[in-house]
Amino acid sequence: MSVKTIEWRAGTVRMIDQRLLPSREVIRVYRDYGQVAEAIRTMVIRGAPAIGVAAAMGAALGMKGVSGERARKRFALVAARLRATRPTAVNLGWALDRIGRVLEESIALSAPALFRRIRDEAIAIMEEDIAANRALGGFGADLIGESATVLTHCNAGALATAGYGTALGVVRAAREAGKNVVVIADETRPFLQGSRLTAWELRKDHIPVTVIADNMAGSVLARGVVNCVIVGTDRTAANGDVANKIGTYPLAVMAHRHGVPFYVAAPLSSVDLDCPSGEMIPIEQRAQDEVTSFAGKRVAPAGVAAFNPAFDVTPAELVTAIITERGIARPPYTQSLAALKHAAADSKPRG
Repeated sequence: MSVKTIEWRAGTVRMIDQRLLPSREVIRVYRDYGQVAEAIRTMVIRGAPAIGVAAAMGAALGMKGVSGERARKRFALVAARLRATRPTAVNLGWALDRIGRVLEESIALSAPALFRRIRDEAIAIMEEDIAANRALGGFGADLIGESATVLTHCNAGALATAGYGTALGVVRAAREAGKNVVVIADETRPFLQGSRLTAWELRKDHIPVTVIADNMAGSVLARGVVNCVIVGTDRTAANGDVANKIGTYPLAVMAHRHGVPFYVAAPLSSVDLDCPSGEMIPIEQRAQDEVTSFAGKRVAPAGVAAFNPAFDVTPAELVTAIITERGIARPPYTQSLAALKHAAADSKPRG
């Protein structure tokens, strides 16, 4: 995709405003961490890997001009503000923890040198995410037949990451391998990430896509036209339970009912081994007006309440396999996910 989701340029953080897609392509420029935090909270940028990159870059903006103990105190404030924006996406905390470790390792540096070190780490997180997505896509492409229809939910593409995508990274890699892959995209109420974002970026890349309403997925699966379901994840628990955009759980149930493989594309940064099961994953509750209104106009009667959790949890028993940048995890996930995470950690150079 030609448009970059997020980038660091000349001391600023630039993001495409995903709230305005597909009608307008607007790049927002942010110069302080508070602005980045608000961009994450209001979903200018969304998707767990992209949120992690944004948090790291926002932290870098917040660390200009400080060193030593002042830097520690500043980072505590900056990190707390960024962590409070969206609690379900584990990449956000993971990225801030990584920046925090770099801060402690570099605490003796001058303020300019410390800022450069933190900035470089944020950029490295972005570059590593793109590389991980490409590697993940390659593993996932092996699961796709020479001709296949993939059903997906929400947006787990380039827009949800630093680039290339997770679930859509698998689609892209399969297409690059010469496979005839087409996509069916759930619209994904209430924020319409499927119809607005997934369809937009696939159209941009000339990948055939058909949008369906969320309540059509069961009927489509029953027709036997879907070869597999691939979704992303905001947090995967140690046992393989998956938190993803609301509507993922019923989609997994329907896929299981109709014998369709249900794959989760999960970079290891979104696998939380400290979280034993999905019951422990915090689920973000968003504003009621996202459900009761559409395009700024109220569609439900005044005074009617709405329940609006941003995510649901799909139990591991409904997940056929979890695709990571280090390989494919299969049940039992407590063993396979831990093995992949530990192998990735062991492969990193130590200082």
